[in-house]
Order: sequence, then C-alpha cells, then structure tokens
Amino acid sequence: MKVEKFSVGIDISKDFLDCIIGFYPTGDAIKFSKVKRFKNCIDGFEDLLGWVEKGRNSSKILFVMEATGVYYENLAYWLSGRDLSLAVILPNKVNHFSKSHNFKTKTDNVDAQILSRMGLERRLDRWQVPSPQMREIKFLTREYRDLKSKLVCAKNQLHAKTTAYKCPKSLQKRLKRQIKMLEKQVLEVEAELRITVMEDDALADQVERIESIPGVSFMTIICILGETDAFALIRNSKQLVSYCGLDIQHHQSGNTEGKQRVSKKGNSYIRSALYMPALSALQHNPDLKIFYNRLVDKNKLKKKAVTAVARKLLILIYVLWKNNSEFEYNYAN
Repeated sequence: MKVEKFSVGIDISKDFLDCIIGFYPTGDAIKFSKVKRFKNCIDGFEDLLGWVEKGRNSSKILFVMEATGVYYENLAYWLSGRDLSLAVILPNKVNHFSKSHNFKTKTDNVDAQILSRMGLERRLDRWQVPSPQMREIKFLTREYRDLKSKLVCAKNQLHAKTTAYKCPKSLQKRLKRQIKMLEKQVLEVEAELRITVMEDDALADQVERIESIPGVSFMTIICILGETDAFALIRNSKQLVSYCGLDIQHHQSGNTEGKQRVSKKGNSYIRSALYMPALSALQHNPDLKIFYNRLVDKNKLKKKAVTAVARKLLILIYVLWKNNSEFEYNYAN
C-alpha cells in the first residue's frame, strides 16, 4: 500500500497529547490509526516521535495542532528544532472545518481526528519559529497593555472611593500606593522595550521612520511588530487586515442587504493598540481627517469611521515597513 501523505493530529491539553495518524493510501479513502496519549513533556515528545516514525518516512509527516493557549508552544518549538513539518491552526478555523464535516461530538479523540483530517485535506501554512527578539517584544508589549489596563482600573476605583461618603482614608492610601507602583512598572516596561529596540540599529531606524506618521507612537509600532513577528508571515495588506480582525463582513442575500460589520476575528491586541492613534491622527493628519469626515457624512456613524481610520493606519505602517521609507504628506500627488 503506497501512502502519499501522513498527517498527525495532536489535541493538546495542559498535561496530555492525544494523537492520531491519518494517511491517504493511493486511490483509497482517508484512514486513521488508533488514538494514542502521551505526556505533554520532553519524554512524551520523544515517545510521540518514535511512535509516529515507525515504518514511516518522516519527510512526509505533517504535525497539526491547535493554538491552545500556551500549552502547544513547547511541542511546537521541539518539533521545529528537528526540522519537522508543523502547522499550528487557529481555533476558529478548526471549528469551521469541523462544522463543514458535520462533526457533532466534541472529545479529545475527535478533535485529534479533525486536526489530522485537516492536514490531509487542506493546504496549510507551515509554522515558523518567531525571532527571539520579536517574541520578547511581544511579551513586553502585552505586559505593558495589561499594566495600563490595571492602572486605569485603579484610578477609577480611587475616584469612586474619594467621592463616596466617609470612605476610610487607609483604603485610599492603599489605592494610591497601588497606582504609584503600577505607574512605575509601566515606565520600566517601556524603558526595557526602548532598550531592546535600540540594541538593533536596523530595527531602531525603521521604527523611527514609521514614527513619522502623525498620531502613531513608539508603543503602537512596537506592539504591531511584536504581534506580527515584524510582518514575517504577512504577504499583503489584505492578509494583515484579516489577521487583525479589521476586515469587513458582508451580509447580502437576494434583495436583502444586511449591515456591514468589522469581523473582529483576529488579533485584539493590535485593534486595541490602533484605537487611540486613530483618534490622534484625526487631529494631526489632514488627509485622514478628510477621509473620516467623508465617511461620517455618508454613514453618520463616527465609531465606524474611526475603525476605518485605524485600518488605514495599519496598512500605512505595513507599507512603510516593507518599503523602508518615511511618511510623506500628499504622497499620491
């Protein structure tokens, strides 16, 4: 029996890996092995690879897993370090694929089979290891946004307590100490990010050029770079917009024309990072101000227009990065 391709579906949890091997015999239907469970640790990874390679050509094997929190990362890096083909799929894509095959049961074994079948039936992009520098930036920018969120929450709490009737002074003092600590941590993370960027002259020069965009700050740029691995896997602006969940969903059937909405099925950190720069750009970028006013006059929806401005800024950052150029007013003219 000649086999054209093997696909190993791996359903990952905190402690275990539920694995199944799917294969395509020439001129026959897809077949699957029995599900086998391994521990989610180095010893389990070695046992998994030994089980998969028994009598099989490792060059034809594709490992397919779902991006489940952080539990998939150790296995992904371990397999990648051995030059094995690997695909990491977003959960929403796996869910849609499962529905297309009318799977009604959801168990670890079924999920592993779905992943294996997906590897055989679809042309999946191979997972690439993010650069250590961008991975560090990604962690730091996410910590920065978490700290800023906690800081806003603490300030709101302090305002509520100080305006309340006879709030204990001790409570207010603790909140003020908490705010002071969070502000210090925010500055520490930002300083660490700036040092990380300055250590790479090429990266620092590109970031400085992109900062020439009115309304776009250092933190916005570095957040987008960290979340996209410096656009390493981005092939065009449409793919980038879709990755960030800023693409438009259309609802139309016959004579019925539904509302157009932003999908929001993408990276929420980038969408959040672009909101305030979009508002700032309306004050400092005349071209985007004209674009915003035109959308408001047409649709009467200010929030929708701000989202469109954020999408414009994202594409502009991407284009400047790829072209290694600075922002210019009236470039088209």
